[in-house]
Amino acid sequence: MGRYRGPIVKLCRREGVNLAETPKAQKYMERRPYPPGEHGQRRRRRISDYGVRLREKQKLRILYNMSEKQFANLFEEATRREGATGTVFLQLLERRLDNVVYRLGIAHTRRQARQFVAHGLIQVNGRRIDVPSYRVQVGDQIAVVEKAKKNPHIRQNVEERRRGKTPPWLDFDAETLTGSFQSIPAREDIVVPVNELQVIEYYSR
Repeated sequence: MGRYRGPIVKLCRREGVNLAETPKAQKYMERRPYPPGEHGQRRRRRISDYGVRLREKQKLRILYNMSEKQFANLFEEATRREGATGTVFLQLLERRLDNVVYRLGIAHTRRQARQFVAHGLIQVNGRRIDVPSYRVQVGDQIAVVEKAKKNPHIRQNVEERRRGKTPPWLDFDAETLTGSFQSIPAREDIVVPVNELQVIEYYSR
């Protein structure tokens, strides 16, 4: 299964979680707090244990905007590394360049961050990188390329994020549009609306 390219709000309503992580999607969900479709307002059937694990896996995959194969391969890598598999998996997800661009506030959503990277608007350590899954290392400098620094979408995103908070493992200079990946994030600093233990159980079945 490839990446989902349909309306993200539809998925948010189905999962009951704001996977778009935008105020607009949140407002839409509050107006229609039930799954999409003609039977959406009927009471939901009880989901099996397998169904619960599947839904958690799907939520996390959609949140990071990845294909099924990419996601499964990354999980497999996490199982081979030292440490708690769930935490290691989330750390690997957070180190994707598109996610870092989103966390820095350069992009409004991870989907937009993916586009920025794919279109060559982001550089790492002075080298343009157009691969969204590129893995950022501790100490890397992430910046908007010179020609894109006046991009109105990027400028608006940065202005809006000034009122927010940059995660503790990142540093960002809003004037130069340059950030740095300072450390591997601790589990308590990774905010996602998903129980990663259910994802582990899904792949362990």
